[in-house]
Amino acid sequence: MSVADLVKTFTFYEILVGMKATITVFIQRIILRNRKAITLQYPHEKRDLPGSYRGMIALLKYDDGVEKCVGCDLCEAACPSRVITVISAEVEGEPAKRYAKEYYMDMTRCLFCGLCVDACPVDALAMTKEYEWARYNKRDLRLDKPQLLALGDRNFPVREKKLEFQHPNVAYFNIGHKNLPHKAS
Repeated sequence: MSVADLVKTFTFYEILVGMKATITVFIQRIILRNRKAITLQYPHEKRDLPGSYRGMIALLKYDDGVEKCVGCDLCEAACPSRVITVISAEVEGEPAKRYAKEYYMDMTRCLFCGLCVDACPVDALAMTKEYEWARYNKRDLRLDKPQLLALGDRNFPVREKKLEFQHPNVAYFNIGHKNLPHKAS
């Protein structure tokens, strides 16, 4: 055994090499006080999430309070982990119109992939930036339609208008529907 190996053994050389970054930060932060702390005090300070962050999924409404979901079940078909359950029904008196009678999401199995949001033809689903959903009982994470609508109301206070009100030509050509705005002359 050489003298260099003997010195490394008695001085714990490997530990000092491993602690080099920690020792450097300690000297800069505590002793020299020229380095700012990067630790966030979590409950009081929250970090800014990127725009592409995918959190909890919410159901959305139009600006008049009517829910956007038409009960087409495409989100249920697109979900790879079978999280979504949609039970749809027809609007009475209008057999061509459907709505989601019941809507359930089991968030314990959700992958937060966003495929359900992409599959929705009417943009009735959206990914929120909520991530604080720790629960003691996992049954509390099986969300139903009122909970998902409340989640959407909380995270998306600005709602879009119905299609009929966004495009005045739709009201002109849909003469069979009542209560649509008339085309301005």
